[in-house]
Amino acid sequence: MPRTPVYIICSPRPQVGKTLIARQLSEFLRLQRGDVLAFDVNQKEPSLVDYLPRLTETADIDDTFGKMALMDRLIVNDGLAKVIDLGYHAFDEFFRMIEEIGFVKESVRSDVAPVVLFVADSDRVSARGFGTLRATLPPRAIITVDNEFVLRGDLPETFMHSGTMRIAALPAFLKSYIDRLTFSFTDYLRTEKDTSTELHQWIRTNYFSFREIEQQLARQRE
Repeated sequence: MPRTPVYIICSPRPQVGKTLIARQLSEFLRLQRGDVLAFDVNQKEPSLVDYLPRLTETADIDDTFGKMALMDRLIVNDGLAKVIDLGYHAFDEFFRMIEEIGFVKESVRSDVAPVVLFVADSDRVSARGFGTLRATLPPRAIITVDNEFVLRGDLPETFMHSGTMRIAALPAFLKSYIDRLTFSFTDYLRTEKDTSTELHQWIRTNYFSFREIEQQLARQRE
């Protein structure tokens, strides 16, 4: 059985497009693999569970019981890809938790592949958060997300120590369109006959990026 991926989408900063990325990734994995299980660790609404209620469970890491309940679901090579939409308020506690319980070593023993998609910003809080990741996880497990809507310029050098994924900014009217709770990226690709539209190309580009990450995981297994 191939390794089971655990995708952690995170940032220590709010309003950087984290849940949007978690939505797209969850839909892609369902399309690619047939199923996916997502966890919503958020306090702000709308959050991932509001967009994908059939695929998403809420998770709480405020106490030991909640932490262990979540970890028990992640450290299992069951072939079901996991996605964690990690709220900015829980960033420090989550990565402190996985360091304390030895999550990286346990994931190797369990044949689980953690992948962190870190949504970068240009402030010092983001730089410190990225430093936490580099001290906690192996370099190939960290992918910096260069969200053009957040970083309106070149990616700061601080984040150029890992793989990168770029997400182009959308016009405001398209951003409002995909922010609807009923919107599905995969359904749009299937139903929109004009493949040249900006939104169609944007979704396909992001799906290709996710597929490349999946392929890199497969190559690491070889």
